Amino acid sequence: MRMFKVIEGGRGQAVQMADRSEEGGRPSREDVRREAARRLSESGYHPSRIREFATGVPMLASLKYLSLQIDFAAETLSRLDPIPEDFRADGYWPAG
Repeated sequence: MRMFKVIEGGRGQAVQMADRSEEGGRPSREDVRREAARRLSESGYHPSRIREFATGVPMLASLKYLSLQIDFAAETLSRLDPIPEDFRADGYWPAG
């Protein structure tokens, strides 16, 4: 039996971002952090990390590396002035 996962974000966040742009608001560091957390969550990192703590079986090195890449991208994006309006675009983030 397959379970389906609802992926949050995507178009819903794009609409929120468009509304924000119309109000003259710019993306904040917190917006970038939230996007990084969303991408990390969708990668399956957290369940794998919990499994590692519970069983002692190391998580995949690729997931650890992806986490480092996402953190680096978020830190780099949040230091830009101004933060690009399209900071959620896949081109700014590592492929998971």
